[in-house]
Amino acid sequence: MNGAQTLVNTLVDQGVDICFANPGTSEMHFLAALDNPRMRSVLCLFEGVATGAADGWYRMKDKPASTLLHLGPGLANGLANIHNAKRASSGMVNIVGEHSVSHLKYNPPLSSDIEGLARPLCHWVRRADSADTIAWDAAQAVEVASEHPGKIATLILPGDVSWREVKSPATPPVGNRPRKAVDPARIEHVARILRSGEPAMLILANKATRGRALDLAGKIAKATGARLGSQFFTARIERGAGRTPIERIPYAVAQATAFLAPIRHIITVETVEPVAFFSYPDKPSLMKQEGTSVHPLVEADEDSELAFEALLDALGASQTTGLVQERIVTPPPTGALNPISIAHALAAAIPENCIVVDESLTTGRESMGLTMGAAPHDLINNMGGSIGYSTPVATGVALACPDRPVLCMVGDGSAMYTIQSLWTQARENLNVTTVIFANNSYAILKLEYANMGAGEPGPQAMNMIDIGNPKIDWLAMAKSMGVRSVAVETAEDFTRTLAECLAEPGPKLIEVRL
Repeated sequence: MNGAQTLVNTLVDQGVDICFANPGTSEMHFLAALDNPRMRSVLCLFEGVATGAADGWYRMKDKPASTLLHLGPGLANGLANIHNAKRASSGMVNIVGEHSVSHLKYNPPLSSDIEGLARPLCHWVRRADSADTIAWDAAQAVEVASEHPGKIATLILPGDVSWREVKSPATPPVGNRPRKAVDPARIEHVARILRSGEPAMLILANKATRGRALDLAGKIAKATGARLGSQFFTARIERGAGRTPIERIPYAVAQATAFLAPIRHIITVETVEPVAFFSYPDKPSLMKQEGTSVHPLVEADEDSELAFEALLDALGASQTTGLVQERIVTPPPTGALNPISIAHALAAAIPENCIVVDESLTTGRESMGLTMGAAPHDLINNMGGSIGYSTPVATGVALACPDRPVLCMVGDGSAMYTIQSLWTQARENLNVTTVIFANNSYAILKLEYANMGAGEPGPQAMNMIDIGNPKIDWLAMAKSMGVRSVAVETAEDFTRTLAECLAEPGPKLIEVRL
């Protein structure tokens, strides 16, 4: 057995049984090793699709996927979505091909400082030195990626390590570190704050926004009168009818500061206090009011479920019933398409158990807040802000949950970054409905131009945020990649078409012409 075969077997033995791959010449032995019935291989036509799909897989599975990237340039192509995955605390194991050691001394054209590229965005980077130790390296990479919060592990695989035979294999490490319990003194401190009756908000993130942890948070809110909030972008929230409702802190600084103005105590759970996404002239970076105190309850590497149990005990409220979002039946909208009618269409059409991946940067800011009472669903956001995340993440989500419909919402500017995702969705016959909001511009930048106080944009500035000349033919784009597509221009057509597409198997694309 050679090093590449040992690597693939070790990944599978450690629970990593899918690889999002964009292979090159130096990875041919690893590619051959992927011909393994225990490992699912998914071809992506751009490395940013591979890394984004691995992010989506983790968000639904809570276990890492692997990627195969071709040398330093391939890693560089995937770094934007590695950044987004890191911000979302998603675990990932990247296998990056490298020239054989004997060849590197000649400085071939594709040689680069792979470690230097990887380290700023990866928690763990190692260059495999021999076929004998590759199993140990792979097992440690998986262990790191599987920690809480999830981490990015990158293993650099020289060609000669792949093709050499394993002679004296090293025994790989076993086991992951358990999630940490919260300091009891912190529990008591927060209990005192909540008993005081002063206005408080628990801001939830990561594992606290779903499952039993979210249910327990609802009990705390019901027992104390505290509000439950989330950052504007959250890795994954279970929401909709029957779920514990969470208020979303607005994106815009003025709206966010007004939203937080009544709050005297911010209690953070697996996150930090709200920070503006960008720095704006004469606007604050921290969005709480002066005099508001911030109290960390659960740090990023701690167990929010155990913390909430302990906090309910301290409050004497373990038997409290939680908050529950009521179903809000939204009449199908009519007339023109705008953020409100789009929101009502979504609320009416989202089916139960749907997974919504949102990158509708302009439209979605107003729309998603109006879908709280829709059928129960999961909502996934872009934590890192690097656009081009949604179609790859939706691809990984659909592979992780093949029995659930996936709705991917994306602006036309963002969609062009990783549109190759459609090809993988067609190849794998994934249940993804992609909705492209086509306003033929980087509309979000028009808003930011005003927010930054940059004055009135001139014709050259406006030309730099216009993507309607030439106009992108989304229907032809989808057809070229094997995805069925349709365009809609009214609220009635959007509502009907969205419901039909989400009920049908396979990939579809809806162009919403705004």
